Amino acid sequence: MNLKVYTKYMEKMLTIQKMSQVTGLSTHTLRYYEKIGLISSIRRKENGYRLYSEADIVWVEFLNRLRAIGMPIQQMQEYAALRMKGDETITQRRKMLEDYNQQVQQQLFEVKQNLSAIQDKIKLYRKMEEEYERSKGLNRLIEGS
Repeated sequence: MNLKVYTKYMEKMLTIQKMSQVTGLSTHTLRYYEKIGLISSIRRKENGYRLYSEADIVWVEFLNRLRAIGMPIQQMQEYAALRMKGDETITQRRKMLEDYNQQVQQQLFEVKQNLSAIQDKIKLYRKMEEEYERSKGLNRLIEGS
């Protein structure tokens, strides 16, 4: 989130362009999120232009975090639908986030294992390069004798 822009517009309702600046999402994405139900209850000016509140900023930033960790849009829609139902879905939302957190933790574990294997391979190649360079030097000495 661009805090400088956010602070500047904090007391006002934001237009879609300013919301785009604050959240880093394009205006197209903001409209798309509204169309598919991820963002709802957006106020509108008399001329139909969207107006975003501080609460909308906080919600969109949360959506950004979910996307950043790879949550599929469909799951985000399910979460948003539960949120719209109110406090009686708090437990469901917590469980949904816990389940996804566990999936991400497993993915991180697998990524770390794969990175470790790649780092081992890099070490092996460095060792092989050193041995190759040494053998070239020995061959030159032998040929030069």
